[in-house]
Amino acid sequence: MINFTRKSTRMPEQEVALRRANFTESQIGYTEEMAICEAMRCLKCRKHPCMSRGCPVHNHIPAFIDSICQGRFEEAYQILSSTTCLPAVCGRVCPQEEQCEGNCVRGIKGQAVAIGALERFVADWHRAHVQASESQEIAPAGKRIAVIGSGPASLAAAGDLAALGYEVTVFDKASVIGGVLAYGIPEFRLPKAVVAHEVDKLKSRGVRFEMNRALGQDLTLDELQGTMGFDAVFLGFGAGVSKSMEIPGEDLKGCYDAQDFLNAINLDEKREFPKYGTIAIVGGGNVAMDACRSAVRTGADRVMIVYRRSESEMPAYEGEVKEARDEGVEFVFLTKPLKVLDDGKGNVAGLECLKTKLGEDDSRGHRKPVDIPGTEHTVKADCVIMAVGTGADTALLDACGLAHDAKGRLTVDPDTMETSRAGVYAGGDAVTGPMTVISAMGAGRRAAKAIHRSLS
Repeated sequence: MINFTRKSTRMPEQEVALRRANFTESQIGYTEEMAICEAMRCLKCRKHPCMSRGCPVHNHIPAFIDSICQGRFEEAYQILSSTTCLPAVCGRVCPQEEQCEGNCVRGIKGQAVAIGALERFVADWHRAHVQASESQEIAPAGKRIAVIGSGPASLAAAGDLAALGYEVTVFDKASVIGGVLAYGIPEFRLPKAVVAHEVDKLKSRGVRFEMNRALGQDLTLDELQGTMGFDAVFLGFGAGVSKSMEIPGEDLKGCYDAQDFLNAINLDEKREFPKYGTIAIVGGGNVAMDACRSAVRTGADRVMIVYRRSESEMPAYEGEVKEARDEGVEFVFLTKPLKVLDDGKGNVAGLECLKTKLGEDDSRGHRKPVDIPGTEHTVKADCVIMAVGTGADTALLDACGLAHDAKGRLTVDPDTMETSRAGVYAGGDAVTGPMTVISAMGAGRRAAKAIHRSLS
């Protein structure tokens, strides 16, 4: 039976006044009854555009939703697990409105089926109701693989390779496992317990993790492929170097890089961060949304986004923008920072800005911000957080002898995912630049297949 209700089942969430003051997950998740009700909204269309066009890893969306309709939640989980190793993560942080839900037929006349919420429900149900089973005996492949980085691309590659019998060791420069999942995404969007559960599954398959081991400092590709005896190396370290606006005053006390700010919030369990009266976040992407919503939770009196384009040009997910606005974040559009102002004592006093207007499209189809002369003005703030994007560590890539483009994106063979260095493969943000979690996972899985083909 199909539920013809045009509106999707609303997911329960914390009241705004409560969630502004804590880092507990904002959305509470579906009950079993809610999940079944929402699953029954699926029209069971024949071409499955949600799966074929919308999902980068082609999750079997109609099949897992049908299992939910029948109350077979573990079966739904197993269907998802055949194509994704991080369903609890993707159900929370993927841009479903642009991917699976953006291609849902129900969305033509009404709201799309809440596929992300259903994926999250299934993964959470499994975690709550199914105990970890004994590790399945896998015939050893007799080969060893080194994986650099422990973000989504690396976890996906490590999981697939371990399932094929390879001895996999993951090296990461950080002290916690998960890459951006652990230190880049706030707890109110992605609880650490969810990431830890996914990591534990990999450990149960024999994947080893060696933390505080940085490529280029503690180990080199020559060592990995030589004295350490690894048969292949996968690079999934992402694009973790923050970009700068290169304007005066970025070195003042109270001016932070967004990634450093989020690291301080996410990795410090006490979440001790200086309290500022007014915090201005420069940027309009998802990192800016995570930063501004985290800033609200530090107790700031006023938090604002300063963005040089208009709202329609913001790359941040629509849902994240809505939640930030609900939590009281102000948005200052068509405003370009020129300088971080000094209070005379080396502290941030605000931003000197210029008004802009939108001009012609740039090479990516984004309308260019054009300065409006004579509109200089000051935006007062006690703290400024720069969230203007990330890139690759080109110095590291050059030292490793790895070919890359002008933006620092690794050059790989599109069919084999192999870099310019034989036996070294790469995927995820290191290759594409900043993308989505599920896109990185898809790249990790493609690389794992390529490594398997090469070694077998």
